[in-house]
Amino acid sequence: MSTVDLKISPLGRVEGDLDVRVTIKDGIVSSAWTEAAMFRGFEIILRGKDPQAGLIVTPRICGICGGSHLYKAAYALDTAWKTEMPANATLVRNLAQACETLQSIPRYFYALFAIDLTNKNYAASPLYEEAVRRFAPYVGTSYQKGVLVSNKPVEVYAIFGGQWPHSSFMVPGGVMCGPTLADVTRSNAILEYFRREWLEGVWLGCSIDRWLENKTWDDVLAWVNENESQYNSDCGFFIRFCMDVGLDKYGQGVGNFLSVGTYFDPDLYQNPTIDGRNAALIGRSGVYANGQFSEFDQARVTEDVTHSFFEGSRPLHPFEGETIPIDPEEGRKLDKYSWAKSPRYDVEGLGHVPLETGPLARRMAAAAPGAASHQDNDPLFLDVYNKIGPSVMVRQLARMHEGPKYFKWVMDWLARIDLHEAFYHKPVEYEEGMGFGGTEAARGGLCDWIVIKEGKIANYQVVTPTAWNIGPRDGEGTLGPIEQALVGSPIRDVEDPVELGHVARSFDSCLVCTVHAYDEKSGKELSRFTVNGMV
Repeated sequence: MSTVDLKISPLGRVEGDLDVRVTIKDGIVSSAWTEAAMFRGFEIILRGKDPQAGLIVTPRICGICGGSHLYKAAYALDTAWKTEMPANATLVRNLAQACETLQSIPRYFYALFAIDLTNKNYAASPLYEEAVRRFAPYVGTSYQKGVLVSNKPVEVYAIFGGQWPHSSFMVPGGVMCGPTLADVTRSNAILEYFRREWLEGVWLGCSIDRWLENKTWDDVLAWVNENESQYNSDCGFFIRFCMDVGLDKYGQGVGNFLSVGTYFDPDLYQNPTIDGRNAALIGRSGVYANGQFSEFDQARVTEDVTHSFFEGSRPLHPFEGETIPIDPEEGRKLDKYSWAKSPRYDVEGLGHVPLETGPLARRMAAAAPGAASHQDNDPLFLDVYNKIGPSVMVRQLARMHEGPKYFKWVMDWLARIDLHEAFYHKPVEYEEGMGFGGTEAARGGLCDWIVIKEGKIANYQVVTPTAWNIGPRDGEGTLGPIEQALVGSPIRDVEDPVELGHVARSFDSCLVCTVHAYDEKSGKELSRFTVNGMV
């Protein structure tokens, strides 16, 4: 039996640093450790600041989904200060964040994920030359169109938010903007261009409505072969390529999912509260664990730091959460290995377990029974999960499925804005309070918990989708979602383990850049990967 230890540093392509260490036995990953190699400390920065500091500071956590950070930070204060929310403000917040996610979908697919489909390890595939023609960095025909057109949705965000990224136009009580009819008309035109030039014209090869008719995995397979346009669309080609090279066979993960939900019906969330949140959501929250659905409850969230570079001896709910960093050299003596905490969720009958968050989790929540008339009700990915299970391909297809869905939502919200009504109601700034704000960023569940005392932030905890997914082992030794997803991955070439990149990037972790592979025992560099022309 052959055993190889690899350390790959860093593995992501977005921002921050993700190191992965794996043990490979007979060509299969048998264990994995994910290490967030960068300390951020935003919770420490916010302590003692004005309660509205989170609106400025948390969007700087990420240069890609700053709008999502602003969205949940605003709702955290809305619940703490018991604000009144105009319908227009809810609609504008919804469409702004959805536009940020629409931007992310093609940009992520082509610039971060699909370029790995051109790896030389797939040269034997009969579809390889076509994959290179479409997806090669910079020169691929689909790469060029997808990356170029991806900026269109955030042009709409900037129309309402003044800028993107790092806007702070969402505030407790509404939004700071005064859109005109020209702004709405221009936004419509920009989004229609996005639909025509990429979403339908390149990705689907058909209308949005036709794609959304698919309710089962068999429907999707029939859709691929329905006509030449769909068969040769990027979506059709992606499905065919994945099934040819085996991306539908590994990267399963923990098999349990968490969606905190996002986007509100403006008539049902006029006075934001923590307890009233789930019922007002359009994109539903929910947990799918051990084959059972349950409602998401923020009170069941904890963070474990047993293997993280922080002080602490027990899991804590974020309202009581601590962020006390320690020297990593000292931490390693205690078997700590990551700057990420380990978020866990208390599932009835299972205890505190790791849950995967992200597009696939959102699609699972959308399939839960009991949807209200205003809520997303979509059985497709529960059927896919039951038929073929989770995988690299399924996780990525779930992300792309949201493009058509979010587009239709945004166009509806845009049409419902009443330019003659209010966009903001000034709130009472209470000296004491506790608030929770959550949303679904492109990468998954993103939440803030704020405690206000004597008019200042006494505690502020941010739990990101990347933390849910890349968090290390917990006190019970249970692997985090990406660690578990890496286990079982086949590695054809230890000097070019592209499969590890597929798995990690299928989660779209917000941690980044070039990829190096080392033999951890000898320290020998096995390979160096070039990303977008840069080492």
